[in-house]
Amino acid sequence: MRVALPKSLNGYLLLGIGVITMPLLAAILHATFQMRRLTDYSQKLVNDSVRTTELIQDMFEMRNSLAHEAQVYQVLATSQDLAKFNDQDAALGTTMGELRPMLRDPAARTAIDVFVALQRDIADAVRSPPALPEDGRAAPPLRTIPDFGALDDQALRISHFANAQKVTELASLDDQTVAARRELFWESSLLIPLALAATLSFALGIGRPIRQVDRAITELGGGDFGREIAVSGPVDLQRLGQQLEWLRKRLLDLAQERNRFLRHMSHELKTPLANIREGTELLMDGAVGELRPGQREVTAILQENSIKLQRMIENLLSYSAWQSNSVGLDAAEFRLRPLVKQVLENQQLTLVSQRVRLDVQIDDITMIADRGKLRLILENLLSNAIKYSPRGGTITMRARAVGTELVLEVADGGAGIPPAERANVFEAFHTGRAPGGHVRGTGIGLSVVHEFVQVHGGSIEIVDGEFRGAHFRIHIPLRAGAAPLPTLVTGTALPRRKAHAA
Repeated sequence: MRVALPKSLNGYLLLGIGVITMPLLAAILHATFQMRRLTDYSQKLVNDSVRTTELIQDMFEMRNSLAHEAQVYQVLATSQDLAKFNDQDAALGTTMGELRPMLRDPAARTAIDVFVALQRDIADAVRSPPALPEDGRAAPPLRTIPDFGALDDQALRISHFANAQKVTELASLDDQTVAARRELFWESSLLIPLALAATLSFALGIGRPIRQVDRAITELGGGDFGREIAVSGPVDLQRLGQQLEWLRKRLLDLAQERNRFLRHMSHELKTPLANIREGTELLMDGAVGELRPGQREVTAILQENSIKLQRMIENLLSYSAWQSNSVGLDAAEFRLRPLVKQVLENQQLTLVSQRVRLDVQIDDITMIADRGKLRLILENLLSNAIKYSPRGGTITMRARAVGTELVLEVADGGAGIPPAERANVFEAFHTGRAPGGHVRGTGIGLSVVHEFVQVHGGSIEIVDGEFRGAHFRIHIPLRAGAAPLPTLVTGTALPRRKAHAA
């Protein structure tokens, strides 16, 4: 027979509580019944023992009183003495009548019957008239005193049976207690694993879909929309999984639309910007005639800002391409110095125009990483440093191998990053306060840096104390996404370069 599981989460929880609690409740009720039974039995045993002891004591006391009254009546032979004897005889009979059902051993009850018979014989002997003298002469009648020895022997036997019954019943109580304890132990030994197994099964039945929901929410929060969300279990959690799947598809569509928008707008902006740059270069070359100093200064400003706009558009394209493609590494072996040299040459015109000096200390390191992503990391960090450095300031670039990691540092001489902005500085499209005269950035440069560093399995931090401005320190494995290299080539630092306006 198959048991249909409830479809709703509430029904599932109620079923689990019932399956877990019902056996435990039954065990508690059974234990309560056993304790009540043992309590009642022990109470009855105590009451019976006390009453039996009282009756045994009354039996001995009344036997002594009966013998005393018999002796008095033998000597005085008055009606009052006979009445006292009869009262003691009746009281002893009543006591023996109460004692008989208290003793459950057949031998004990037989001893009581013999005692009662002997008591009756003694009473008959006391009440019978005295025998006359054999010679017939007139003399007082003589009464014989009955023998109480046999009655005493039966009384001792009855007392022995009563004590033996107490011992037997106490032993029976001990046996029942041990049996009840053993029974409760086995019940607990069986029910506790069953309850734990039921708890575990229901916990897994509820925990698995909850973990699926938690993983889905974590992936959505981290921007991973590639995995389909499917939640099993009760219908409530399945419905929640369907809602999360709808949300995933919606977020994926929005991300794709955003990337398409960035690509289209970037490409649309590149064509007129290229024309602007070409026109300003023709003006600077004197293609339409020699420019006056004021005209040349304005043309230089146009040329400089067109270069900045082109760089920002390239960043947007890079960010869009990175968002569209997978975050895997295209790892290859390369030397770090030539890559840094290439990045510096690409920024040479901007460095000269801003009259910014460079302090470059790069060890000759061979590493395995994604060369394109590392180039974008360097370009974005250097571009950010140029933008926030004052004219005539200094930018420091350092790279060294520490153990199995590359430690890359870029610092500028600007105003630094306020503590209030540090929590958001690596978020996409977050822009800080650009110094006067600089174009406000797109806010994706440091976001790309952060994402590419994480893809390599590294970390980035903002360091205080050594430089006046912003100081970024990056840790990246020297062998990211590839087998270990047989050797690691290191050398002396690059000579310090000074780039400034003439």
